[in-house]
Amino acid sequence: MSVDELGGRGWTHVQPLPPLSSLLLPWWDKSRADLPWRRTTDPYAIWIAEVMLQQTQIAAVIPYYERWLARFPTVEALAGAPLDDVLKVWEGLGYYSRARNLHTAARRIVAGHGGRLPDTLDELLKLPGVGRYTAGAVASIAFGVRAPVLDGNVIRVLSRVFDVAEDVTQTATRHRLWQLADDLVPAARPGDFNQALMELGQLICVPQAPRCLICPLAAVCLARQRGTQLERPVRPARKRTPHFDVVAGVIWRGGGPSAEGQFLIAQRPHAGLLGGLWEFPGGKLEPGETHADALRREIGEELAMEIAPGDFLVEVAHAYTHFRITLHALHAAYVAGEPQHLGVADHAWVTLDEVERYAFAVTDRKIIAALRLLSQANSGVKAE
Repeated sequence: MSVDELGGRGWTHVQPLPPLSSLLLPWWDKSRADLPWRRTTDPYAIWIAEVMLQQTQIAAVIPYYERWLARFPTVEALAGAPLDDVLKVWEGLGYYSRARNLHTAARRIVAGHGGRLPDTLDELLKLPGVGRYTAGAVASIAFGVRAPVLDGNVIRVLSRVFDVAEDVTQTATRHRLWQLADDLVPAARPGDFNQALMELGQLICVPQAPRCLICPLAAVCLARQRGTQLERPVRPARKRTPHFDVVAGVIWRGGGPSAEGQFLIAQRPHAGLLGGLWEFPGGKLEPGETHADALRREIGEELAMEIAPGDFLVEVAHAYTHFRITLHALHAAYVAGEPQHLGVADHAWVTLDEVERYAFAVTDRKIIAALRLLSQANSGVKAE
């Protein structure tokens, strides 16, 4: 199939399709980065790496990947571990549904596949958390299956090589890009080709300042020829990111802040954002509420407890994928009411030393850090 046959504005190119593999693979063989998941042929390790690399920088993934395989070296080890342990090892990597899906999928692989990762696209796609990209990456890299991949880096490379003038967020354009990626994958070394295409986008065909002079695809890149590199890929203008003010309480039982004192932590429901992680309970401010008012209301709604909000502890700003928050953490005193799980999955009373057993999101880790600084100040210990 030629690109002309795909139809649509901006899809023209010489016929037949340019032999990208003959240009990319020699570059890959000479220049590819030495990464830990490229030193193994274990399908399980490759799967873990591909999931961790989703929406996460390589440099951030490497230490997590190594710690994960040290703790869960096999599918069986992952399947047999409690979810809390899995989330603790994942702590700080973000997008925690990935960890929950890995855990669920591992149990399914052990129960239904004898502990061996499926080696076909159809079977991989049946696993929780495995979409078309992950299935294609694992199938091609681990099993040599001729299958395409399409992530942000590949979209950028293809959009420039073929000078795609259509919005890549549109379903029809995305469908054509998948078809194009499929047409380009060679029968020989499909995994290397896919990795080369992704690495080209990571290192050479970068968003703001593409390094066209050293690109192995420069001779066949239409965007370079036409001077449209910085206009590709085409995406709609970004919408303004919503912002929310959020309050959280460090609720002390039997006294105020101290290294030995106990405070309440709550586990988020397993479904939804940050599912299964632990947190300092609280929630969004409603219009007209003070931080103290919002904290009293949220604790009543989530745990049926009465508290007395106290001093401010720390403010944390954080950006999620589709919104931003400013988190205001307050000390509070427990007053009355046995904690009930109305809006949480579980609760625990812990000391500052005991809190390390639990997995928290990055915002709550910053509250813990503030508590440690306060504890050091109160005890006269100099912080490092």
